[in-house]
Amino acid sequence: MSAREADIGLRGRVIKLGAVTRFLLRVLGQSGPALRRPRLLIEQIYNAGARSLVIIMLSGVFVGMVLGLQAYDMLARFGSESALGVAAALGLIRELGPVLTALLFAGRAGTALASEIGLMGATDQITAMEMMAVDPIRYVVAPRFLGGLIAMPLLTGIFDCVGLYGTQLIGVTMMRIPQGTFWSQLVAAVELRDIREGVVKSLVFGLTCSLVAVYEGYYSEPTAEGVGLATTRTVVTSAVLILMLDYVMTAIFL
Repeated sequence: MSAREADIGLRGRVIKLGAVTRFLLRVLGQSGPALRRPRLLIEQIYNAGARSLVIIMLSGVFVGMVLGLQAYDMLARFGSESALGVAAALGLIRELGPVLTALLFAGRAGTALASEIGLMGATDQITAMEMMAVDPIRYVVAPRFLGGLIAMPLLTGIFDCVGLYGTQLIGVTMMRIPQGTFWSQLVAAVELRDIREGVVKSLVFGLTCSLVAVYEGYYSEPTAEGVGLATTRTVVTSAVLILMLDYVMTAIFL
């Protein structure tokens, strides 16, 4: 790649970043009116959150069980099997919970948001709203953005709880760790800053996934192929950004 092509590519990325930032500011500017329509907001929270519960809970319990097996095997080498609850709780609350929930959210709810808004553009519904002097950012984009932003921390909390239950199944039921020891050490070790880190990460991931989904859907080409490409870009972009932001925030918190 020549220097000129590299410069053009860098310039294109900067332009894209500026366009996404302007779009985010427009959405945030219309978030106030969207909050005054609680019925529509609750509907979007249901679409983004409640409809993702099955995959979140199934994934959470199996991740917790796998974490319990792996952590028990590792801790047994040092004679610290009783610390299984601590290892599982810190791993889920600080890392696995927010990251895996965000990846699952991007694959289920993010693609749904992008395809829904993209199909509205492909069927000229957004154009019709603009012709009637109705702002589609206020009535279409902002409620879906806020719904995803609010749903993400709730889903993360559910993932953490179900994951800890899966770990308890392995540790207490199979490995015969005393239940009182499991929970007492967990409660004593988990601090407020650990929970705060998980909550902050879930909020940042929720903002990122929701923004990518509504942006790609809103600016997708009004064709079936364009909507499909926008859906694919939503998943890929969200996954990459989640992992990058997770590293940055982990480094900041540590």
